[in-house]
Amino acid sequence: MTRANLDKQPHEVASMFDDVAANYDLTNDVLSLGQDRRWRKEVAKAVDARPAQKILDLAAGTATSSQPFARAGAYVVPCDFSLGMLRVGKQRHPWMPFTAGDGTKLPFRDDVFDAVTISFGLRNIQDTEQALRELYRVTKPGGRVVICEFSHPTWGPFRTVYEEYLMRALPPVARAVSSNPDAYVYLAESIQSWPDQPTLAGLLQKAGWSKVAHRNLTGGIVALHRGYKHP
Repeated sequence: MTRANLDKQPHEVASMFDDVAANYDLTNDVLSLGQDRRWRKEVAKAVDARPAQKILDLAAGTATSSQPFARAGAYVVPCDFSLGMLRVGKQRHPWMPFTAGDGTKLPFRDDVFDAVTISFGLRNIQDTEQALRELYRVTKPGGRVVICEFSHPTWGPFRTVYEEYLMRALPPVARAVSSNPDAYVYLAESIQSWPDQPTLAGLLQKAGWSKVAHRNLTGGIVALHRGYKHP
């Protein structure tokens, strides 16, 4: 198994990420032209982790995304369904409570976390609406969700250039830097088929989240969505 299909069978997606785990963070840095670091900083600001808060970082992979929350003094649980990613993460951050879990049936009780967040992973979960409901379930009343996901550039000419990059430039770059370039063909296809910003905001509201808002980063290549659970 080298790449998943757009029906996103969980075992296929997990296997694909197992294959790329060792070089995943480096590859993302190259393919995003370093922008992923800036996006992660924006996520950290939006989550606004505080000491002693409990934070779920879903689709955390190797837990690169979890580090800002831990540095803020929060208790952060990196959760992912790729055991390969979790193994690499555990080698790098042995003190963190890595947890294997499927986003459509999270292994946590109701009302546990002050904040839940997922960066570049919601797109890979087979049932988006069920994942948003599960995130809602495990969040404490008054808690918050922050989703960082690839989205759709809002300016037409830029969107055209970006889509050309995704489908033409990304695969050869991935071949040069990744152990599994086919996985990045899936990445490009999954980005193109992903809902736009207003559609995802509507799915958040449907799952129960209130005060749903989003803002674009890098012209809409990425969007940050947030919402709150009723107190």
